[in-house]
Order: sequence, then C-alpha cells, then structure tokens
Amino acid sequence: MIVAGDQQLLKQINRMALVRQLCGAPGMSRAGLSETVGLTKSTVSLLVRELMDEGWLTESALRATGALGRRATPLHLDGERLALLGADLGITGLRLVATNLLGVVLAERDEPYDDAADAAACVAQAARALTALAADAALAPRTLLGLGVGLHGAVDDTSGLLHVAPHLGWRNVDVAGLLRASLAGTALATLPLFIQNEAKVAALAELEFSGERGADPLIYVSIGYGVGAGIIVNGRLMTGLYGFAGEVGHTILQQGGPPCSCGRRGCADALIGLQALLDAVHGPRQPAPPEPLQQLFSAAERGDAATLAAVAAAGRHLGVLLNNLWVAFDPMSIALGGAAMRLGEHLVAPARQVLAEYAAATSLAAPAVRTPPFGANSIAIGGAAMARHYLMRPFDGHGVGSYAGT
Repeated sequence: MIVAGDQQLLKQINRMALVRQLCGAPGMSRAGLSETVGLTKSTVSLLVRELMDEGWLTESALRATGALGRRATPLHLDGERLALLGADLGITGLRLVATNLLGVVLAERDEPYDDAADAAACVAQAARALTALAADAALAPRTLLGLGVGLHGAVDDTSGLLHVAPHLGWRNVDVAGLLRASLAGTALATLPLFIQNEAKVAALAELEFSGERGADPLIYVSIGYGVGAGIIVNGRLMTGLYGFAGEVGHTILQQGGPPCSCGRRGCADALIGLQALLDAVHGPRQPAPPEPLQQLFSAAERGDAATLAAVAAAGRHLGVLLNNLWVAFDPMSIALGGAAMRLGEHLVAPARQVLAEYAAATSLAAPAVRTPPFGANSIAIGGAAMARHYLMRPFDGHGVGSYAGT
C-alpha cells in the first residue's frame, strides 16, 4: 500500500514504470514515454537522466521523425553497467549465474552438494559459491542489483521459508535466515533477496527474458524428479495463499494410480517425473544420483524399447496434465522445461499428440507448447529474472526480510 506523502516510494514507482515500459517497447523516446506512462515531459526527462546515471537506461542515435523541433532519442535498457544474480538450489547441486539487465549470462558456476541431506550446509555452500561468483572478473565494473533463488519445493516467498522439498527430504527450512547469516560480512550482505519455487522462478525467466511477446497468460511446466508449474496472468506470478499455487505435481491424473511421495496415489509426480521413470525402468529406489539418471537419458537416446515405452507413457500422462492446465487457465502458451527435457521428443511428442486429440474433440485451438531457450540454466536465470521483476515493481512489496527494497 502506498502511504500518502511517501514521495520517495512514489518516485521509485514512477522510475520503474519507465523501465518496465522500455522492457516491453525498447526504443521509445522521452516524449513517447511521457504520453504512454502519463507523466509530464519534464518529470520523464528528470527520471530518465537519473536512470541513465545509475546504469538502468542508455540512449542510442537520434531518430529522424520528419517533424520540426528536437529529434527523438531512442531509449533502451542498458546491458553494460548493472548485474543480477540467480541461484538454483537443485536436487543434487548448485547452479548459479550472473546476468545483465537483458538476461545475458555474464558468469556462471555449478557444483555438487557436499552433503545434500544437510539443508543448512547446502545453503551455506550456496552462499560461498555466490560470493565467489560475485567476485568474478566479468562483474568487476558492474553494480549488483539483487539476488533471486529458486528452490525445489513449496516456498513462502514473503518469509523465505521452504515448507517441504520432497525429493531432498528438507522440511521447514528457513532458507532466507540461513542465507542471510552465511552472507553476513560479505559484499552481498545487503543485496535485495527474493526466494521462490523453481518452476515459478523459471516462469519469470520466460516472462522477463525470453523475448516472447503476447504470451500472457503463460504456464511454465517444470519436469524434473517431480513436476511443478509457474503460472503468469496479467504480468503477475500466481503464488496462492500459502505459496502452493502451481503445485501441479500433486494433481490427480489417475485414480488409484501409483503411490506418490505426498501420500496420495496417481499424482502427476508419480506418473511423469524422472523419479517415476527411474522406478518404471529400474524398480523403486531412493532419489537417484546423477549416474542412473544419465543411464536413463542414454538408454532413450540409443532406442532401448523398455525405456522408450516408459517415457512415452509418461508423455501421454503429461498430455493429460497439459489439457487440464489449458482448460483451467486458457494460456497463450505452455513452456516445458526441467531436466526431463533431455528426453526430447520421446517425451514431448506423445504429450502434444494427446493435447491435440483433446483440442480436436472440442474444435478449439490448443495453446502452443514450446521449450525455453535457457536450457539447464532456466532456474538460475529465472532467479535473476525474479530479482529484476520485483525490483521493477516496488509497489508489490516482495523481498525477504531486511533485503527487501532498494
């Protein structure tokens, strides 16, 4: 809520309104911004000058308009002077990136956990790796703006509490508090911090950095050991009352189906996720290390019949899930990401076929199904995108603890 008389907040809102406008329509002039955003030309000129001085904006060559008077100067986001950090605290290890304001990766790191069962140790390891990444020579001339963290479980994004990460065995972990303690005394100690579920974070990468226009509403479906989704409507991420929105891995696709880690039967997790595929091919086991997962991908690549049959079955279940998401949210597009995309068309083609059959039955056009451009870095880049997303929306009040705001 905006408090009457809070001129600094109002000014920041106006500043970021200009930045957001240029994200969607790069090359606008000051006059164009004034008309579009509804601020006076003098106010826009003042705010643009501040944003250029701080590294948010840059201007290109003057543009001839054919009209009398001063020619328009196109404005753009500046990719040269600021940076964002993003972290993926994955199932088996860390993946970290630093990007510019446009989502271009400037530096990256990845490393396995020393002890994946120890949540506190993993968060401390992430803090050390982030500190090392921030010291990378590629970032030396840049100012760091914020840090976004993606977690593989249900998250309260206002407190930074991880409720549960079923494939890690973590429960009720104060990730924000642990990370704050580990970063104390470092250059990142006061950096704005944003924490969210990995699928929601990856959805924000699609919204902020993919370059796709007119793709809202958007659903990002993440398929790793489990299944999750990030849902964007009207430029906003749906989180739900307790942060559980998008936990589509625990929607029921098959009544009386295989047991799920949540205690139900027939969940999407138990029918589509990589753990379910490993169980189908090799028999039930504990969360697998990278080697059996690589064996699964290799078996699919060489055409192993049993593996391809299990993957195709998972793909058909995925098609049912995509249909359910389509009718529930009517998205412009659905993006598929996560480690399971290593299976490629073996998984995606059956899903598209099932979705097409449902669409044909209703004589409606199904939403486009596509794969993101970010590959294995989708979640880490999404962390950087999340930082940009909320920093540009100061009225949303997102951020964890004393890190919130700028």
